[in-house]
Amino acid sequence: MEKRNNRKKIFILGLCAITIVLASTLGTYAYFMTSLGREEKQELTVTTGTLALVFEDNSDGINATLSLGESVTKEFKIRNTGTQDVTTNMLFSDMINTYMKESLSYRLEYKTDINGEWTSVETTNSNIPQSEISKDKNLAENLTIPAGATYYYRLTITFNDLDINQNDDIDAIFTSKFKIGEAISPSKETLDYLGVDANKEGPNFTLPATTDEGVYAMEDDYGTSYYYRGAVTNNYVKFGDFYWRIIRVNGDGSLRIIYDGTQGYANGTSDTGRLAYTEKAFNAEWYDNKYVGWMFGGAQGAASTSKSQAQTNTTNSDIKTLVDSWYKTNIVDKNLGDKVADVIFCNDRTTPGKAETGYSSDTGLGYGSSNTAYGATARTNVWNTEASKVQPRFTCPQKNDAFTVSDEVKGNGDLTYPVGFITADEIVAAGSGKYGTGNSSYYLYKGSRYWSLSPSNMYSSCASVLVVYSGGHLSYSNVYIGYAVAPVINLKAEYVQTMIGDGTINNPYRDNLTNI
Repeated sequence: MEKRNNRKKIFILGLCAITIVLASTLGTYAYFMTSLGREEKQELTVTTGTLALVFEDNSDGINATLSLGESVTKEFKIRNTGTQDVTTNMLFSDMINTYMKESLSYRLEYKTDINGEWTSVETTNSNIPQSEISKDKNLAENLTIPAGATYYYRLTITFNDLDINQNDDIDAIFTSKFKIGEAISPSKETLDYLGVDANKEGPNFTLPATTDEGVYAMEDDYGTSYYYRGAVTNNYVKFGDFYWRIIRVNGDGSLRIIYDGTQGYANGTSDTGRLAYTEKAFNAEWYDNKYVGWMFGGAQGAASTSKSQAQTNTTNSDIKTLVDSWYKTNIVDKNLGDKVADVIFCNDRTTPGKAETGYSSDTGLGYGSSNTAYGATARTNVWNTEASKVQPRFTCPQKNDAFTVSDEVKGNGDLTYPVGFITADEIVAAGSGKYGTGNSSYYLYKGSRYWSLSPSNMYSSCASVLVVYSGGHLSYSNVYIGYAVAPVINLKAEYVQTMIGDGTINNPYRDNLTNI
């Protein structure tokens, strides 16, 4: 491939702004001075009680012409004029960066004395984030400034020679201001990249969402999650030759998506093509509480003798074995596994008892053939009559039920592959309404009954799991009955934030290189 050598770039850094502009003709570069180039001091003061920070830019701008591999620096300082130590964050403000992903990198350094030595600050992203529209992006987080201290900072931006064809950088633009303040969460960065705004007020979960209600926020195990609700039309993803629908942006910025077939289907379409399998049992054995588990304790057919034994993750359910095989064939064997995140799949086996579940014969024992209702039934109004009881959650109550592959900090580390099912909580949040309420308009409706990952109950020696029913509503079914399968995976944030498309059925989010 052609490599670009000895090419020049104009950097204009003035006040709290950087502007890089190239002419459209290869090898010919134009210099554009903006009003940001004037010499002027800028201060940003943040005061809360006895806390005060003053952010000062150096008074003179920096104008530089850079070749590939060269760098330019910008200096500023933060003064803490208060009486308490302050921890803050530094951000790129109103930033646009249309350069190739690794073309512009940065390094932030600090010193506590104007004549001291520079020390590197660990930054969250050594490459300047990409954005085609003006956005705030994290530069460095958790900068602590002691009371009465002045810290000096130096930002170095490098125009990297990537040893590949960088012609895409010719017309690229980078412009930014800087500020201190609240850091942008990983999930908000992903949501911003997708070009989606979140609604501020929470919805009424008891009612089905039959129209496009947009995106709402809810806490998960990683931070703030943003979930899609109703008949949304901007949550299509194409990945691995399949179409998927976005369930939510996870708190770590990864994207949770559910399988939706080999073509794009409009909301309200009933078609088995939207499912990976049909008529598959969750587990062939059903007469023990342990069979509500994605994994369970003891061999198939052996009775559990305690709740802890029933919930020990040693044996795969039949459905997990099937889904693992599907994942290996369709993700691993296509060399796509490096794009999939290891994020919790919650198989909530908590047993809150009849007071919470409303299940009159609930023993709460959770093993053997004892009548038991599980956590999701209490949150999704299966037996309760109070509308206020419909309170889905995205946090997983028990670490043992938080299925992950290698993460043993937040998860259990018991998965072979990072694949699972949607939860009952996510189904309600997406707009199914309370238990038994039909909805054929929202994006999870497929016209067929398919499994969730959420245990329902044990009754009359039959273990049951919650499902999306054929009418789009939440229901439950015995684990031995054959229902459909819609795998769920999570795409890594760094991969998602390189995708092209706008999320519509004809222009789904997709890989920017392979277009699949």
